[in-house]
Amino acid sequence: MADHYEVLGVSRDASTDEIKKAYRRLARQLHPDVNPGEDAAERFKLVTHAYDVLSDDESRRRYDMGGGDGAAGNFGGFGGFGDIFETFFGAGQGGGRGARPRSRRERGQDALVRVTLDLGDVVFGAHRDIEVDTAVLCETCNGSCCQEGTSPVTCDICGGSGHVQRQVRSLLGNVVTSQPCGTCEGYGTTIPYPCGTCGGQGRVRSRRTVSLDIPAGVETGLRLQLPGSGEVGKAGGPNGDLYVEVTVNPHPAFSRDGDDLLATLEVAMTDAILGTETTIQGLDGEVDLEIRPGVQSGDVLTIKGRGITPLRGSQRGDLRVGVQVLTPTKIDSAQRRLIEDFAKKTKAPEPQLAQFQQGLFSKFRDRFRSH
Repeated sequence: MADHYEVLGVSRDASTDEIKKAYRRLARQLHPDVNPGEDAAERFKLVTHAYDVLSDDESRRRYDMGGGDGAAGNFGGFGGFGDIFETFFGAGQGGGRGARPRSRRERGQDALVRVTLDLGDVVFGAHRDIEVDTAVLCETCNGSCCQEGTSPVTCDICGGSGHVQRQVRSLLGNVVTSQPCGTCEGYGTTIPYPCGTCGGQGRVRSRRTVSLDIPAGVETGLRLQLPGSGEVGKAGGPNGDLYVEVTVNPHPAFSRDGDDLLATLEVAMTDAILGTETTIQGLDGEVDLEIRPGVQSGDVLTIKGRGITPLRGSQRGDLRVGVQVLTPTKIDSAQRRLIEDFAKKTKAPEPQLAQFQQGLFSKFRDRFRSH
């Protein structure tokens, strides 16, 4: 059997591109449609078979090691019974009778970007203009992949079918198989003059701005889908989708519990005893609070409708404020006398044992759950 490298006219250390160029050159010369002679047809089969072996890294390695056609352990040129079934049923080849050429137009890939929000943005939603680095339609060729005034031409090897047939030996005799054309890569056409801007891809990398309305109620890890805002496909194919993943920054005073906002209000002991009114700054403006006389640490004040608007709804959650009474740690002698006098007159009960709780926040948690 003729040496595959000699058939293609390349050296044994030829690169994959050199092998491919040699095959294309010889295939054009020897194709039956161009050169109908019987000798040309036989040489065309040899060239095609040599290219099939040397264009695949694994089969070329086996061939270079002396493994015949590079398929060690084959049955008559096949890799096993699986290859025989592939020959008859076209498995994994994408070819066969009635096979159509591939379309250059492909759907673009989906893209993922991340956006960071403050907790205040979550209350009512927010608007963001997002910079996206992605593939966009080539404005020079408008997705045609060709230079101006040119167009794809029918492949002269496969005649536009995108597939070529070859005859191989098997246990059942000579069998004709169909494979994607190595010249046009299965497209059925070639681009002799590709667009200089996109290199024949029909798209280029670019940075663009996407306007996004972020709904209220989103939370960290949520992904918003923008259909058709991802990468444009090859040859001007349809766009993929754009996914925006949300991260919400922690707030120094407020935390989130579902659609409710939680906060802690520190109250002086005297205000806890006598009661008072105060104003706090909420995420969407000022909030008036009334501290009733005798309020205890761990009590929860609920302000209806000042929480977060849910993701799929309109009724806002509540703002729940846990009270923490501050006991003074330093007092002067006059203050001590007043407190001692107060204690004698009120006849405070003796300290009583109660169920152990891990600090004030555990108490808040239980109170929050009960509200």
